[in-house]
Amino acid sequence: MKIFVQFLKRFLILIIVANGFAQYVPGTDPRLFEPGIITTAMHTRDVAMMPDGDELYFSVSAFGYNLIFFSKKTDGQWSEPQPATFITDDQYMFYEPHIEPNGKKLFFLSNKPLEKDGKPNEDIWVVDRKGDSWGEPNNLGEPVNSKGSEFFPSLTRDGTIYFTRQIEGTRENSIYRSRLKNDQYQEPELLGPEVNCGTNRYNAFIDPDERYIIVPAVGLPDSRGGTDYYIVFRDENDQWSQPVNLGDKVNTKSGREYSPYVSPDGTTFFFMSSRTNKDELLKDGKLSFSHLLSSYGKPANGNSDIYWMKADFLLKLKKTN
Repeated sequence: MKIFVQFLKRFLILIIVANGFAQYVPGTDPRLFEPGIITTAMHTRDVAMMPDGDELYFSVSAFGYNLIFFSKKTDGQWSEPQPATFITDDQYMFYEPHIEPNGKKLFFLSNKPLEKDGKPNEDIWVVDRKGDSWGEPNNLGEPVNSKGSEFFPSLTRDGTIYFTRQIEGTRENSIYRSRLKNDQYQEPELLGPEVNCGTNRYNAFIDPDERYIIVPAVGLPDSRGGTDYYIVFRDENDQWSQPVNLGDKVNTKSGREYSPYVSPDGTTFFFMSSRTNKDELLKDGKLSFSHLLSSYGKPANGNSDIYWMKADFLLKLKKTN
């Protein structure tokens, strides 16, 4: 009976999708997110959504461009991605979008100089929502930005911004946060060793209610290889738990897993991974040039891809602490 029920559920999902009423519903195992539309053979990572979940922003790297694209969902279908409207000069980086929980502002990374002919520097920028589009982008300024590099913004419901900073002249990245008081960001606080774990860490996603933070980190003893995703829980006294590895379904030996995101409704976990379909390349026990060529033009070719799955496992990891 259980097998029949599982089959029936899958069959109904296929019927719904075939008739255009809905898209694939993520399960407990990660799958490529919208292959051929959002996730392609190009380097693709970072996810940000408007509160209703029907407008999505993501990053693409190809041919020297590092830009944010967006897509809108209509009748369950995502539109062909277009460059974000706030990109003012595509020779510079526009990357790592994050939309604050109320949808009024979008934060992102750019290395566009503040002055004409100035030196590029990685800073966090912000743009306000204007109708169904965005206004002109502005550098977030001090005290969040510095002479070093600041990137991967992530915000809570009260406006607190979490971000990564690389001190000028170093290669070590650390997670900071800045509280918003009277519409002014306060001096950033370097978070403790529970969050700034391992030998390096960056690109952390904060839960809007500040219950947990997902940190891509290097050098922990239970690493699956390279950078892994870890979750660190925060209590009502602003104390952080020890980091917990997100496990083998999420982390792999690929070594490149470093862009996490949870959907606005909290149901879906999106993450970047550079895993490959190498095991599927052999056809009839032999490596085919044509199969190799066709596979390279698809996702899971070793470039970064976006995966998605149910997010309910995240809070369950708290029980292991």
